[in-house]
Amino acid sequence: MTDTQSTSHGLENLLHETRAFPPAPEFAALANAQASLYETAAADRPAFWADQARELVTWRTPFTETLDWSDAPVARWFADGTLNAAYNAVDRHVEAGLGDRVALHFEGEGGDTRTVTYADLQREVSRAANAISALGVGKGDRVVIYLPMLVESVVAMLACARLGAPHSVVFGGFSADALRSRIADAEASLVITADGGFRRGAPSALKPAVDEALQGQGTDTVKHVLVVRRTGQDVGWTEGRDVWWHDAVDAADTFHEPEWVDAEHPLFILYTSGTTGKPKGILHTTGGYLTQTSFTHKNVFDLKAETDVYWCTADIGWVTGHSYVVYGPLLNGATQVIYEGTPDTPHRGRWWELVEKYKVSILYTAPTAIRTCMKWGDDIPGGFDLSSLRVLGSVGEPINPEAWMWYRRVIGGDRTPIVDTWWQTETGAIMISPLPGVTATKPGSAQVALPGIAADVVDDEAHPVPDGGGGYLVLSEPWPSMLRGIWGDLERFKDTYWSRFPGIYFAGDGAKKDDDGDIWLLGRVDDVMNVSGHRLSTTEIESALVSHEMVAEAAVVGAADETTGQAVVAFVILRGGHAAKAETPEGSAEVSELLRAHVAKEIGPIAKPRRVLVVPELPKTRSGKIMRRLLRDVAENRTVGDATTLADSSVMDLISAGLQTGGKSED
Repeated sequence: MTDTQSTSHGLENLLHETRAFPPAPEFAALANAQASLYETAAADRPAFWADQARELVTWRTPFTETLDWSDAPVARWFADGTLNAAYNAVDRHVEAGLGDRVALHFEGEGGDTRTVTYADLQREVSRAANAISALGVGKGDRVVIYLPMLVESVVAMLACARLGAPHSVVFGGFSADALRSRIADAEASLVITADGGFRRGAPSALKPAVDEALQGQGTDTVKHVLVVRRTGQDVGWTEGRDVWWHDAVDAADTFHEPEWVDAEHPLFILYTSGTTGKPKGILHTTGGYLTQTSFTHKNVFDLKAETDVYWCTADIGWVTGHSYVVYGPLLNGATQVIYEGTPDTPHRGRWWELVEKYKVSILYTAPTAIRTCMKWGDDIPGGFDLSSLRVLGSVGEPINPEAWMWYRRVIGGDRTPIVDTWWQTETGAIMISPLPGVTATKPGSAQVALPGIAADVVDDEAHPVPDGGGGYLVLSEPWPSMLRGIWGDLERFKDTYWSRFPGIYFAGDGAKKDDDGDIWLLGRVDDVMNVSGHRLSTTEIESALVSHEMVAEAAVVGAADETTGQAVVAFVILRGGHAAKAETPEGSAEVSELLRAHVAKEIGPIAKPRRVLVVPELPKTRSGKIMRRLLRDVAENRTVGDATTLADSSVMDLISAGLQTGGKSED
């Protein structure tokens, strides 16, 4: 399983994966997407997307112009057409006689449930749009949404879209200061929040963070705060500004005429962390975004809207929740599950209990969640009937081959195709993914650009790397759901995404092509290590570590080294039955040596970690991403930097305490 082929001016291609799983013939025969899609799209990419836009989206005024790239890098798709996102997600299904179809199965953390049909959703969204309009919000005004995962969260987003008021959803775990900066940058006129939500069995307050944020600089544009009552806890109240959702919405009219907007009208702003400290407001518009999210949702997940029950576990605060909880599924008339809580409350089988209860057939989640469930053991999902599952998806970061295999074997019963998807907040929708009825899937690979997408892996001079080579993942042609800019800062948009390779979008991710030309993501280029002149990806070394039966999860960083420039340092969490082996200095050293040798065998001596440190947990953000910056501080014996964005800030204390017995070896 070793391959040490090197590519000049790129990244080393280390791991070589030979396993492949062709689609079952009976699945392929009935699949939405057939192989011919690739040829049709390649023949005329704009015409292909125009066909998708006409087939999947309902237009008030049909478009006659498909793509205007004359003002690159700002694209205009279907620009002379008009439409409304909420009408497409809700009303047209009711008009087609599907009002009684379930749109949302809501499950609260404590077990309270709510079933919402498309007709129910139409009434709720219309009421909310009327209530929000009565608070002075109109077309073009920005609304910040700071809510838990509730039915009202979906309704709020759609109500804004119905009004033509761009929404900016802020994840409910973010601090008052993060919320303030986003309110100020968007110049929002309304904030929609809740008294709180339930998390790990207890109410978690949200309204106090809004009150604190609105005392900060730049928030005087906010005229009202609309508050959903969820937990019943006491909240501070500002008369004249604060309004209860149930008072405003329940009394509103159930009829609302949608605001018909141009295809390039802003649909939402979603903020991502910027390296300069100022958050980046990623701007998405309406027509192209809806086209690509509905196309990818239908074809990547092989959605059969009449029979499937779909569940994407993402929060609406992330782009995955926008594209694959709200807009993509609802445009396609899907029935889906939304869950308020965490995977381990009230027990570690909670997700699998919900799959069994609702007969979920399509599940879309993150590698970090998959690895966590691996760590908990096979017996937990083994206690539930998961036979309803027919497609599994992965999103958020590269998935280790062994986690992919576990997902297929334990969750998918060794029969479900896995679609490992690559895309970003900036791309708006899935860009690279297997098609489940077409592709012979490979553990850990996103594989091929979807029909209509032009992706490649290039070297430092923007030349495509040969099969077997590594480099930088780029997008060389515009796509419908692409970001239209950074809110209020066109130059930053150009500098951030278009300056590394002129005229080409650079995603910031490293990637490689295998011998078949399939694409493997290697993580952020920022996380690449330079060891003795070899550019090594953290992702591949982590995958090698996780392929050992003892290891549940791994994170790798490069630490400064006088001899080699950087040295590989690995942090590993052991699976339950093996954790005791590292509880003594001797045991920890033995585990470290064993895993160092394993990496050398799987990849080659160049990738052998200088140190392998056994830790109880890894520092992760609230979206599940590992914060390697903090681990680099530990590896280089520096004071650990700012940990406020971690989901659990005590993790760094646990790591520091655990390393008192950490193993160390050097060659």
